[in-house]
Amino acid sequence: MHQTTQSRIPVGIIGATGTVGHQLIKRLEHHPWFKLSCVAASSRSAGSRLGDVLNQRHGFTLQSTALADLILLDAEQDIQAVAASVRLVFSAVNLEKAAVKLLEEHYAEAGVAVVSNNSAHRWTEDVPMVIPEVNPEHLKLIEWQRQRRQWERGLIAVKSNCSIQSYVPVLHAWQQFEPQQVITATYQAVSGAGKTVAQWPEMQDNVIPLIGGEEDKSEREPLRVWGTLGKEGLVLPDTPKISATCVRVPVSNGHLAVTHVSFKKKPTRQALIDAIRGYNNPIADLNLPSAPTPFLIYCDDEDRPQSKLDRHAGEGMAISVGRLRADSVLDYKFVALSHNTLRGAAGGGVLLAELLCAKGYLRD
Repeated sequence: MHQTTQSRIPVGIIGATGTVGHQLIKRLEHHPWFKLSCVAASSRSAGSRLGDVLNQRHGFTLQSTALADLILLDAEQDIQAVAASVRLVFSAVNLEKAAVKLLEEHYAEAGVAVVSNNSAHRWTEDVPMVIPEVNPEHLKLIEWQRQRRQWERGLIAVKSNCSIQSYVPVLHAWQQFEPQQVITATYQAVSGAGKTVAQWPEMQDNVIPLIGGEEDKSEREPLRVWGTLGKEGLVLPDTPKISATCVRVPVSNGHLAVTHVSFKKKPTRQALIDAIRGYNNPIADLNLPSAPTPFLIYCDDEDRPQSKLDRHAGEGMAISVGRLRADSVLDYKFVALSHNTLRGAAGGGVLLAELLCAKGYLRD
């Protein structure tokens, strides 16, 4: 599917002034399929000019005068006004989980497709949680969702947590060998908390061995990504069993995972590398603008991937893998890296929206 400039789909952002909202704006400013037509945020920012807020909060200047001149609406109070001007919204609001769920449902009820960067709906049974190159078939849940909720045009789809983006695609490439046990430690950048190292004095020359709630997400969400479609939702697999430790490190961007894995069918090291390099990408033929080629990159250098050197692979959307070697407790261990604010947040959201577009979910 290819959109012309004249037929670009109008989209909006709710939560446009935050860190993820800022990244979404940057990715949408010159997007070939989508036209950013509406922005909304909290009542504190409503009525302000978008360009002024971005300059004040992020030191960022929009190239497009038309975008800079957009006036921020109230994300909670102006739902109908937003819905009247767009076909899809990216949700990056910063509210309590229950409030996010309700707000996203209100937008879908108003006939808008919602692509969420929030965690609120990740375990809602009729809402697909999608890594496009891993489980695009889960979008079929939208048909059930619309039928159950009587939504003709609206929908909700969510992206997964940023902490699983590095190791889950690699394990998925190895599904033929049936991973059984996984022990992973993720070393997560400060931008995952919406901050910079300079803004977070406690992080300088320090590692914090706790990210609240992250380990539960890292252990449970992969199973939902690997679920199989049943008559009334997803059936989750029993394996692999995952144990995760998540720590914060003084790195600006890039979540790095050190992962150990055992297999039911014992592969050779070369077979695992070949599976990464020969990964059968299920969305490769869709030519989505944000999709990297290749999706998975194996690094031969023994000291790669590195956050500073490899996080921007595939314009920040590819997964870099290296240091695959035999493990003395399980079978193999490896290091994988993903860009948490691009692949793990804004870029992943835009890619999911492109997939919805290509699969016909945004048609009137």
